[in-house]
Amino acid sequence: MEEMRKPLRRMMRGVIGMKGYFFVLIGMMLFMWSCAVVEGGGGVGERSYVYVAGGPEGLFIIDVTDPENPAEVGHLDTNGYAYGVYVSGDYAYVADGSNGLVIVDVTDPENPTEVGHIDTNNALGVYVSGNHAYIADYTNGLVIVDVTDPSSPEEVGQIDTGDKAYGVYVSGNYAYVADYANGLVITDVTDPRNPQEVGHIDTAGHANGVYVSGNHAYIADWLNGLVIVDISDPSSPEKIGHFDTDGGTRGIYVSGDYAYVADTSNGLVIIDVSNPNSPEERGHIDTIYACGVYVSGNYAYIADERNGLVIADVSNPSSPEEVGHIDMGDKAWETFVSEGYAYVADQTNGLVIVDISDSENPEEVGHIDTYSALGVYVSGNYAYVANHVEGLAIIDVSNPSSPREVSYIDTDDLAQGVYVSEGYAYIADQTNGLVIVNVSNPSSPEEVGQIDTGDKACGVYVSGNYAYVADTSNGLVIIDVSNPNSPEERGHIDTIYACGVYVSGNYAYVADLGNGLVIIDVSDPSSPEEIGHFDTDGYAQEVYVSGNYAYIADWLNGLVIVDVSDPRDPKLAGHIDTDGWAHGVYVSGDYAYVADWLNGLVIVDVSDPNNPKLAYDMLWMTFYSVFGM
Repeated sequence: MEEMRKPLRRMMRGVIGMKGYFFVLIGMMLFMWSCAVVEGGGGVGERSYVYVAGGPEGLFIIDVTDPENPAEVGHLDTNGYAYGVYVSGDYAYVADGSNGLVIVDVTDPENPTEVGHIDTNNALGVYVSGNHAYIADYTNGLVIVDVTDPSSPEEVGQIDTGDKAYGVYVSGNYAYVADYANGLVITDVTDPRNPQEVGHIDTAGHANGVYVSGNHAYIADWLNGLVIVDISDPSSPEKIGHFDTDGGTRGIYVSGDYAYVADTSNGLVIIDVSNPNSPEERGHIDTIYACGVYVSGNYAYIADERNGLVIADVSNPSSPEEVGHIDMGDKAWETFVSEGYAYVADQTNGLVIVDISDSENPEEVGHIDTYSALGVYVSGNYAYVANHVEGLAIIDVSNPSSPREVSYIDTDDLAQGVYVSEGYAYIADQTNGLVIVNVSNPSSPEEVGQIDTGDKACGVYVSGNYAYVADTSNGLVIIDVSNPNSPEERGHIDTIYACGVYVSGNYAYVADLGNGLVIIDVSDPSSPEEIGHFDTDGYAQEVYVSGNYAYIADWLNGLVIVDVSDPRDPKLAGHIDTDGWAHGVYVSGDYAYVADWLNGLVIVDVSDPNNPKLAYDMLWMTFYSVFGM
């Protein structure tokens, strides 16, 4: 079945411009619930704006006066992880994850300014009514904050909702909480200082978004689709309607007779709810991974986790049409630097080429959609891309501004890492181990060798006659590739969870996830020996060694620089927070180029390894929630 899907996906990508599919379990775990509820509406002067929660990059303000040509006009880093946003008056209220509630003055949309902040537990959604902000605070339930003075917010009430509060909507004296596996919880907030649960209904799925209109609550119930509940008596809510949307419902907005559902992989679904007892689909439009939606007039503004902001004309709900879009990429996974260019493997945006001749003013010059780029190696005029389920893609980059795919080869499993040496490409192909491809003729690659490495090969480095494979829970595996047609295992050493590897001299440096940096003596490849270790505090994904320093992409911990002048006694030299999730790193000259998942390409000046400094952050937006004005 998978063999049939692969060529079909390639054809579909050419027809509708697909950027990729959801990848690996860890990605699913991290992002299944990272898209927040969408609320609100209004106007500012003679221009129209949408306010977007952009994950680790905070709040974005987009001018949508001309829906066909949206433009970013303002941005504020909120310091946490922006899941949701609600605008009331001159202020935007941002549900900022573990950073709580952030209040932003948006009087001047081009210069948003933080004016207030309050810690909560893990703010995922927010709704403002009167002088109070109501926060869906994950395991902390519903938190009520007095925002009479936006510069000095004060928590005045809290109630445990039973499970995990993901979304909230306030209507009249009641707060309606989407409480994940606990369904819909209705709370009387007549006295904000003493909220009382008055009603509850199990929605059968996992409630993560809610919208109230009239006597009905519309619940985004994840894989259970849209659930409609009669709340005319809040103490006795009753399920009256249901519609299976095919995807996983995350966001919902109701306007007139229609419910607009952000249905993740199924895009935007428009449902006729004129008869709440019998909802019917009226229209649908593909995005990539729709998380939130806001409707104003004839337009739906869709926050798409993997495709930025999509604007659809819904004047005819049965035939919605995309008219505008703003996107700057998504998930930078790995980077390779060659002759003044950084080649970035972006998980959902393919191969991105950046001119770094001036590292403090980088400029994107080329891009090609590959499928799901996870690794990249450049040799001569070609970029070799580890392309997940589609194997190895070979891209002609002789003209960086116009990259062109010349060939690809299916590697049988999930290509995650690639290294090219002397006419051969060595691919870390997860459960299929190490795959060796003859690329002496890039337009006609041919698999010549393969070896099972024991677990899931996710990184590879070739030095001399040996390929060093980071084999996840199987540690480091050393393969003799002197005859590429017949690779043989020569050595092995357990680490904890090897994700990346770099070889310099007689040492292999292993990025070992939660175990940090492991240094292994490989002077005798048949008998590798661990001689050094350094705890990086994060989750080491990849490592690059230059001179006496090892540079580690340490996931949420950013870039960690370790002095390895004495491999037996590695010591911390420097550290810098990259804002996103550092996954890949390449060092050239005085700069480290970090593939910073959800944050794009981050360039760090490491001329003094003890004091790394941000040179440039090429923000690549990922949008989760949107609020219109």
